[in-house]
Amino acid sequence: MKFKIGDKVKFIDEIGGGIVTGIVDSKLVKVKTDDGFEMPVLSIDLIPDHRALPAMDNSPQIISNSEVVAEPEKEPDFISPINPWRKVEEEEGVYLGFEPHEQQWLLTGDVDVVLANNTPYELLYSLFLNREQTEGIDFSSIPAESKIVIETISREELEDWKSGYIQVLFHADKPKKVFLPVHSAIDIKSARFFKEGSYKDNTIFNGKAIIINIASLGAIPCVTASNSELKDDSYVTESKATSTKKKQLVDKYRSGSGEALVDLHIGELLDNILGLSSKDMLDIQVDTFNKILSNAIENEYNKVTFIHGVGNGVLKSTIINELKNYEGLKNSMASIAKFGVGAIDITINYSD
Repeated sequence: MKFKIGDKVKFIDEIGGGIVTGIVDSKLVKVKTDDGFEMPVLSIDLIPDHRALPAMDNSPQIISNSEVVAEPEKEPDFISPINPWRKVEEEEGVYLGFEPHEQQWLLTGDVDVVLANNTPYELLYSLFLNREQTEGIDFSSIPAESKIVIETISREELEDWKSGYIQVLFHADKPKKVFLPVHSAIDIKSARFFKEGSYKDNTIFNGKAIIINIASLGAIPCVTASNSELKDDSYVTESKATSTKKKQLVDKYRSGSGEALVDLHIGELLDNILGLSSKDMLDIQVDTFNKILSNAIENEYNKVTFIHGVGNGVLKSTIINELKNYEGLKNSMASIAKFGVGAIDITINYSD
């Protein structure tokens, strides 16, 4: 059921209710409870509070012109603000997201294709996909700092969305800068749609999603006195849409093209281990392993070698157990000539 701001509602599975104070998107609203707390709630978990509805009155009512108040324009249900509850950490720009419709089923069920405008400009866009031939899929506008659900698709349709183009224009009534148009190519490896690790936590979408950076605002050229007189299209900004990446943690350990070498000995990770228990140190080593491996996958490394040492074998066993949380990885003993029996090679497979 759809709600609007000001509706009184009751919780389906809990006692109590409140007033709708904001519409996040087609599935999520903000509710201020009877206790005065504001919280996000799924629309399917709410029902109207019929006690708050006015009684039916069939008598004619006369409304003077002075009483007529125009209702404010509302954004369509498929347009919603970006993250109204916490600071957006991703840099200003345009992002394409593939967000599972139900977060508990990351690898099954429908997927929302969402275009996010994380800029202070209104965005005009046109989307094309390469299928049997290039097809124009959608064109519209997105308000500043908002996102739009372009389409909800099935898992079987994901293959049709891996290749295409997005063209973008930025508009403001009184812009501080006038940006050149953007033409961005989309090229996503099919295997990413079916790896749980591809769906990342973020501060733009409602849940975990595959996030593609269409254009970073700071990297788009602006119109200047030297090019404002040009009449041709030679200043259209071309780019390739790329997966958003965390800070390049893995690059610190780069040992060759697409390869990294990481020493997990606690002395290599911390300058001072005073006061740490064995469990504390193991937790730090495992956390470092997961962060670097995830970062290597995001940055399309081919192989990461982790030096775990010999010891009692606990760290090695824990690492092998952690690998069950990843897909498309292979592990084997690293070169005995280089590392003895104290290292493991993790090979990352990106094939479709």
